[in-house]
Amino acid sequence: MGFTVLIPARLASTRLPNKPLADLGGIPMVVRVAQRVREGVPQANRVVVAADSGSIVQACAAHGVQAILTRQDHPSGSDRLAEACDILGLADEDIVVNVQGDEPLMDPDLVQAVAALLQATPQASMGTAAHAITEVADFANPNVVKVVHDAAHLALYFSRAPISWWRDGFANGISSLPSPAPLRHIGIYSYRVGFLREFPRLPQAPIEVVEALEQLRALWHGHRIAVHVSAHAPGPGVDTPEDLARVRAILAGLAPKL
Repeated sequence: MGFTVLIPARLASTRLPNKPLADLGGIPMVVRVAQRVREGVPQANRVVVAADSGSIVQACAAHGVQAILTRQDHPSGSDRLAEACDILGLADEDIVVNVQGDEPLMDPDLVQAVAALLQATPQASMGTAAHAITEVADFANPNVVKVVHDAAHLALYFSRAPISWWRDGFANGISSLPSPAPLRHIGIYSYRVGFLREFPRLPQAPIEVVEALEQLRALWHGHRIAVHVSAHAPGPGVDTPEDLARVRAILAGLAPKL
């Protein structure tokens, strides 16, 4: 099964300016992401950075990474991906995987697994991933997005709230976790290109606005999202200067991955 990996990269970042170009061992971060996926996922037809700045395109070209320039005014990453599909001339039946440009430790096997979801699940428009939550603090943290799926591993709901709610076990507060473990959503997605072109035109869903979770728009409008449950958590991404320092230490072998 062939597919295209798209890596959206936006130069502006409130917490870490010029984040895609942040230096990681002498290589810009977005380039390192693309190289890791390209080397680790031979099933991908191509790996392309969808940038909003010529400086990102130039940095990618200097390291032999394909990059295309997209508009700067996209309200979301999915809009940028839809434009990239048009620029690349992808067909509606093609599959793309969205890998974030601030995930230099992304597991290539996870990219392949999320892409394979759509081949194995024809009723799904999207695929994504999750892993078991092992810490009560993570389960209660609204910044940790949770997902519940059905018997066919199709998502029922995503939430910042602690779901599923253990009625009897949480009667006196959340002090332990139920079995099977609740699932933490991992922010990697696969899409059928036809759906990706449609998605930005769908009206925002009330649950999407309340939870501030864009994937709920797909569920609200009747689309299905297949969920791959990973055996382990992914490596840390980069959102802040502290995250950047941690990833630099990991890549230098000076700190554990997790």
